[in-house]
Amino acid sequence: MFKGLIGKKIGMTQVFDEDGVALPVTLIEAGPCYVTQIRRPEKEGYSAVQLGFEEVHPKRLTGGQLGHLKANNLPPLRFLREFRVKSPDVNIGDKITVEVFNVGERVDVIGISKGKGFQGGVKRYGFGGGPKTHGQSDRWRAPGSRGSGTTPGRVYKGARGPGHMGRVRVTAQNLKVVLVDAERNLIAVHGAVPGPKGGLVMIKEARKQ
Repeated sequence: MFKGLIGKKIGMTQVFDEDGVALPVTLIEAGPCYVTQIRRPEKEGYSAVQLGFEEVHPKRLTGGQLGHLKANNLPPLRFLREFRVKSPDVNIGDKITVEVFNVGERVDVIGISKGKGFQGGVKRYGFGGGPKTHGQSDRWRAPGSRGSGTTPGRVYKGARGPGHMGRVRVTAQNLKVVLVDAERNLIAVHGAVPGPKGGLVMIKEARKQ
């Protein structure tokens, strides 16, 4: 059975399990989602299910987006995302809610991490920085030497250093589903998920179970 949802991260809180242990959880408002397209190997060369999430006013979508949805009598949906599957066992127009997941299941949550802007090597990669004493005045958080001498006489590509940090696609793997609230379209997973509050996330069955 296909298990996948698009949702929005609400934030973190805690719940107590049956032993009274406090569990840090992330609340996600997931679904309802609609199956907007099915990719098949004989036509597109791969197998996937496209889901749509969050109904909006038609004026907020382009003509191409509206036409894609109207062709299958679907409401205007703001977000469209694809989920790779081996064999799609759903039909276009099907409505998918949080009820596809059960408490205790393991899921992967994909999101865009918080953007941190340009950061130094100490924050970005955990560099040790310079000495704290012996007369140093401005080398405490400096990265230090990054290359060899005459050979190669340059810094190799991909060397770690200061630069843009965050705002990349991150997958939090093997998170346990702690709560499923079908009435409010809520799902809670044990632990943190990437992205800010209100950030878009994709929830799917864990790959490494």
